[in-house]
Amino acid sequence: MTRTSLAASSLPLLLLAACVTHDPVQPAPAPVVVAPPPAVSAAPATGTIIVPPVAAAPGTVIVAPAPGPLRAGYGRIDSITPIPASAASGSTSPRPDKRVGLRMDDGTVQFVDTAAVGLAVGQRVEILSDGRMRHPV
Repeated sequence: MTRTSLAASSLPLLLLAACVTHDPVQPAPAPVVVAPPPAVSAAPATGTIIVPPVAAAPGTVIVAPAPGPLRAGYGRIDSITPIPASAASGSTSPRPDKRVGLRMDDGTVQFVDTAAVGLAVGQRVEILSDGRMRHPV
């Protein structure tokens, strides 16, 4: 094989490798859903005393559980949610601007925060052991 044909045959592989990106990710807590109490749908009988439901005490804060460590492996993007901008941004590294829900191949779900661009729901990704996400896979 000549040098020209060898270089030409490896060109598609180099172009394909240039499309894969490695973006830093950090573990994020799972979203917490707070639902209001169910509404009463039946009218009370005559003479019944209605006691309003007990509301949470004022100042009650619902705290999401702390995120666990990143689990390396392959998965598929289930959701992408924008993270609101914060006024306290003094870092020179890209600030995570989206929370990505990943359904891993082992059936578990993990959430990561990232500033990666070009992500889409359904896309295959790989979480690397050094805290980066490789996409597309």
